[in-house]
Amino acid sequence: MHNTSSTNTTTTPAAAQKANARGASFLTVQRQEAGYRPVHDRIHDFGEVEQTLNTRERKQQANRCMDCGVPFCHWACPLGNRPPEWNAALARGEWELAYHLLAATNPFPEFTGRICPALCEKACVLNRFNHQPTTNREDEAAITEGAFREGFIQPRIPLRNGRRVAVIGAGPAGLAAANELNQRGYQVSVFERAEAAGGLLRYGIPNFKLNKAIIDRRLRILQAEGIEFRYGQEVNPTSAQLQTCDAIVVATGTPAARDLRVPGRDLRGVHFALEMLAQQNRILAGIDIPQEERISARGKDVLVIGGGDTGSDCIGTAHRQGARSVTQIEIMPRPVEGPEDPANPWPNYPRTLKTTSSHEEGCTRRWNINTLEFLGTDGLLTGVRVQEIDWQPNPAGGRPVMVEKGEPEVIKAELVLLAMGFLKPEHPHYPDNVFVCGDAANGASLVVRAMASGIETAARVDEFLR
Repeated sequence: MHNTSSTNTTTTPAAAQKANARGASFLTVQRQEAGYRPVHDRIHDFGEVEQTLNTRERKQQANRCMDCGVPFCHWACPLGNRPPEWNAALARGEWELAYHLLAATNPFPEFTGRICPALCEKACVLNRFNHQPTTNREDEAAITEGAFREGFIQPRIPLRNGRRVAVIGAGPAGLAAANELNQRGYQVSVFERAEAAGGLLRYGIPNFKLNKAIIDRRLRILQAEGIEFRYGQEVNPTSAQLQTCDAIVVATGTPAARDLRVPGRDLRGVHFALEMLAQQNRILAGIDIPQEERISARGKDVLVIGGGDTGSDCIGTAHRQGARSVTQIEIMPRPVEGPEDPANPWPNYPRTLKTTSSHEEGCTRRWNINTLEFLGTDGLLTGVRVQEIDWQPNPAGGRPVMVEKGEPEVIKAELVLLAMGFLKPEHPHYPDNVFVCGDAANGASLVVRAMASGIETAARVDEFLR
């Protein structure tokens, strides 16, 4: 992450000191985000796009926290994080205390501090008051980086209880479950079918949002604490090597992407989003991918189908690969502009229009667009026939009815990336000592929710075995 020294405040240093002394910085200091590296700089590499504030500004932002009597940030966080506590410590310059308060509820704040959508900030009372919530996510990342830098984070090797637990899947849920069980004294073995741990963190999220060295740094801690990782191992709860385990945690995520079965789906140039994202991350990790197998946007008109975060990640990756143009379409209506969402009032998370760093790098965005057919010549994709639609109320109730609007059109494209979400997996009936967590249990969701599920599942395993 890059360091920048910005001064986007509304006070003089003297006024800020006075506000800090009375604990009311939010009245005189505006929310200040670190922002992104300039577009002309960042689109040429896969380095993290987000910058950082200097120490003085970060402490000042932490001091904007109101220390509410009823902290809705705590209520909104799936992990139950307590921002008022660690923000107060950060504002006083007590970095080690701030980290220990943060780590009491969040095992991997260096991940969520980079990629969490910050449900806590949307629920912040300041967001209701003036739409300038405390910068919890950035504060979280700063606290954790400071803790690593100063050596506050060291392996903690627990006393063993003689029981063994296997965790299948090394994504956010599996890592959180393994960490929690290990600290409770269980001997934990993590089985991962890929060549390295991280799951979506490593193979789904681009390096420009989460540098993979951040994952490896945490893995070294987990290994030093006694967790065993076995890579290239595709196992299930009935596999022979797991039969000596006292309990098994299934944290295999949502491996099946939602497909789009329209004519022309088999043309060369139509891919699932994660095919491209995972491959690009592997290439950056030094894994040799034959040129004929590489999915590249270089010199191509790219169409991303799906308006969520995965689609946004495809946009940013396509830019860095040298795409000629990028278009993103979504079948649902354009979200409200915000900052408020009448359908989801505070303190709920507002479903408002989201413009990411990737969108800022250049992208044509369209909503209410249905895909009809992939077009091609000699087996190669050349375009996509689409139809503008409207959504009308269903007379019978339930889901609105899709109706056509205008005439079909063709969007030129030599590469299409399907980013329409994932299918919730189905599981057979497992024995009582098998527990399912994260996206494998609940369907695709946020990393922070997967981590919370992993921790909760570890507690259920502990209760079962005790």
